[in-house]
Amino acid sequence: MKNLIYLFLIATLILSCKQKASEADTAMLEAEKPLVLKDALAGKFLLGTALNERQINGYNPEEIEVVKANFNSIVAENCMKSERLVPEKGKYQWDTADKFVAFGEENGMVIHGHTLIWHSQTPKWFFKDDAGNEIDKDELIKRMKEHITTVVTRYKGRIKTWDVVNEAVLDDGSLRESKFYKLLGEDFIKLAFETAHEADPEAELYYNDYSTSVPEKRDGIVRMIKKLQEQGVPIHGVGMQGHVGMDYPELEEFEKTIEAFSDLGLKVAVTEFDITVLPSPWKNQGAEVSANFDYEDRMNPYPDKLPDSVSIAFNARCLDFFKLFLKHEDKLDKVTFWGVNDGNSWRNNWPVGGRTDYPLLFDRQNKPKGVVDSIMLLAQK
Repeated sequence: MKNLIYLFLIATLILSCKQKASEADTAMLEAEKPLVLKDALAGKFLLGTALNERQINGYNPEEIEVVKANFNSIVAENCMKSERLVPEKGKYQWDTADKFVAFGEENGMVIHGHTLIWHSQTPKWFFKDDAGNEIDKDELIKRMKEHITTVVTRYKGRIKTWDVVNEAVLDDGSLRESKFYKLLGEDFIKLAFETAHEADPEAELYYNDYSTSVPEKRDGIVRMIKKLQEQGVPIHGVGMQGHVGMDYPELEEFEKTIEAFSDLGLKVAVTEFDITVLPSPWKNQGAEVSANFDYEDRMNPYPDKLPDSVSIAFNARCLDFFKLFLKHEDKLDKVTFWGVNDGNSWRNNWPVGGRTDYPLLFDRQNKPKGVVDSIMLLAQK
């Protein structure tokens, strides 16, 4: 009996040593694994990026590897906008959008839908009858309901958050007189949110806009949302498009907007974030896609390479924003970059075509910029 006890104790000791060795090996492997952005920011807010159609369709595998390694949330840059999704009446083209959603699911990412109702990139047929005449109020209501219900229902339970209405407020705080507004008035916003909620009651519904740091625009958005809330409209979050520059907006104004939107009891997301290093041809620094200016060499000062001094300034500017984001991590749901690397950023062609910009975290060779390590260090403090 004693021999059996000794053998049992020896076996137990061996198993315990093996277990400890295995745990030590695992810890060593984890310690050797390089830290990546999404892990450094875990528990603070989601880190997202926009995917373009070439990436979604598998043409840029190196960029996709950057996405898998560093981001835990994705949004489609264009393929879910109505102009791309349903270019002809009744003929939806789901292929790329389906691939986008499947990619997010396969990689355990939070998928954000963008966008259901937007005055821009809406197909021309949406506002015309078969004879080419402008439709009436009742027909627009019908078409809005059909489109929102069709899209949201297809991805019900798969897309967690949606930009329901995009860019409905002007910089002065008034509502944009889009075709939606001219036919339906401000009730088109209410209709859009209610229809999306009926299609998927579990989805989180966002209003999204640019230049939200402009005080008049911020106040206008707050007024609009409060009115929606008073009417019992299901709105859960607001997106602050982060198309910023090296000297605008002031960080203090950006912070005021985070606080103002959070005070509404809503989730806040920084969306479409990028930092242009190029000079601006206009006074109003927004993201109005219809604004376009002729190319001039003076507007494209870094066609071949970004000078070290500007690179250092970019890193500092980006880090300042992340200091602000981390300060308000309790208010932010996600921070999403509008693109994966500098080469595929829309900033290269807006508002002046043919320029070379450097607005994102990864360069044209998919290498992280210096600020990436700085952000991860900051997040670990």
